[in-house]
Amino acid sequence: MPSVTIAGPAGSLEGRFHRAASPDAPIALVLHPNPKFGGTMNTLVVYSLFTAFQDAGFSVLRFNFRGVGRSVGEFTGGAGELADAQAAWAWLRAECPQAPAKWVAGFSFGSWIGLQLLAKEGGFDGFIAVAPPASNLDFGFVQEWRTSGLIVHGTADSLVPEAVVKELAARPCAPGIAVDYAPVAGASHFFDTGQEELVRVVRERITRGG
Repeated sequence: MPSVTIAGPAGSLEGRFHRAASPDAPIALVLHPNPKFGGTMNTLVVYSLFTAFQDAGFSVLRFNFRGVGRSVGEFTGGAGELADAQAAWAWLRAECPQAPAKWVAGFSFGSWIGLQLLAKEGGFDGFIAVAPPASNLDFGFVQEWRTSGLIVHGTADSLVPEAVVKELAARPCAPGIAVDYAPVAGASHFFDTGQEELVRVVRERITRGG
């Protein structure tokens, strides 16, 4: 899978990009968890999301936020990483201008950044948010869901209580929008178990579309 270098606002960003055979394939951007806790674009859940989109026929990009791996800069904990995601998203759209559908996916901290990207950029057709840290970070920007998608959370997550994530998933939706919630029984925040179920529900939702 080709390595790519993206011009980010703080310097170059290291990425991995899979280009689908068809030029009019849908596209997806996958975002990794907090590097302060070991998160990178090669984290298992991130790789699983990446391959799920790849197997579904998408062109898909994952990358390291600033200060991670070979990406230039220093981790900021929010604003800088959102700017990185915007740069990566612009790169992906430029690479695949004929894409008929556009998705964003993220794990933990990456889901927080991804949902902010949805709110700021618009034009997305779907999202996947795995283990969104709704008890630790501010998701107040999600006043009403305006993009359909899927939230996945482990029932044994000791870092982010399931009840908080269920409340996030239950927020009102704009007309014609549906946000599904998929609990994975016995899974921790990092999905040390439940990885197969995670991949199954994600693939099912991607296949169904936004």
